Amino acid sequence: MASRYKDGSLKVLTLNSNRKLAEDIAAHIGTTLGECSVNMFSDGEIQINIEESVRGCDVYVVQSTCSPVNQHMMELLIMIDALKRASARSINIVMPYYGYARQDRKARSREPITAKLVADLLETAGANRVITLDLHAPQIQGFFDIPIDHLQGVPILSDYFEAKNLEDVIIVSPDHGGVTRARKLADRLKAPIGIIDKRRPRPNVAEVMNIVGNIEGKTAILIDDIIDTAGTITLAANALIENGAKEVYACCTHPVLSGPALERIDNSKIKELVITNSIPVSEDKYIDKITQLSVAPLIGEAIIRVHELQSVSILFD
Repeated sequence: MASRYKDGSLKVLTLNSNRKLAEDIAAHIGTTLGECSVNMFSDGEIQINIEESVRGCDVYVVQSTCSPVNQHMMELLIMIDALKRASARSINIVMPYYGYARQDRKARSREPITAKLVADLLETAGANRVITLDLHAPQIQGFFDIPIDHLQGVPILSDYFEAKNLEDVIIVSPDHGGVTRARKLADRLKAPIGIIDKRRPRPNVAEVMNIVGNIEGKTAILIDDIIDTAGTITLAANALIENGAKEVYACCTHPVLSGPALERIDNSKIKELVITNSIPVSEDKYIDKITQLSVAPLIGEAIIRVHELQSVSILFD
């Protein structure tokens, strides 16, 4: 493919977390992925080799810090260091999924704030900018002292559901923390919102306490940023059906889908789960209920706008 940036001023590199997404992003930009390799020493240490010159280039490194999260995080930090020492003009981290974001505050005594720790690691390594998608908490942007472009998955999800022409829709947040996200989807679909009142006695365990909003006879769309073990979303879906919802759809930006997630979704009242490819989903994880949408055009357009010094805010619409 002929590069849109023939002067070589823009380069897109990727590591091991999500190569297919990186290839799609590069194709949208009108370029190809730069040459680099990731190897390991026998003891598991990571070795990065950039196999073309990046001197004076604006480099965009695509890496979701998904499972195995620590491996992918170290790959990214080592790549940043390599680029800094290779005299890249700017090092821009494209992180579709920002790992360790769920520990974003001290909810109890003596807890770490890992979302801030990751921000510090990226900056200390030498990153100049971060482009990310649907942070678990928007205030994580404040943990950075470098520019951060916080893209949103709601427009992609809303376009999909709008095309389905569903009737009597209500958008439901599976917890109080996701109300803002649910409101954005509801505004785009011109639908009311509901809230699941839940409590979480310990990590990855949720209990539904109450449902706020009129869901009787309606088509409910549950929206969350992350689905990990799918306990919250499946409990919410089952509770909605038990309380009179006609059918339940679910959607999220980041399909972590660990542990019993797929079995729970398959056995739940969810009619369809709509996800994005911010995290790769292997073929063995696909079930009939899952529909995957691509975020490559959104991220690719953001990279173009950043590189050409144009506004990125238009992408939020």
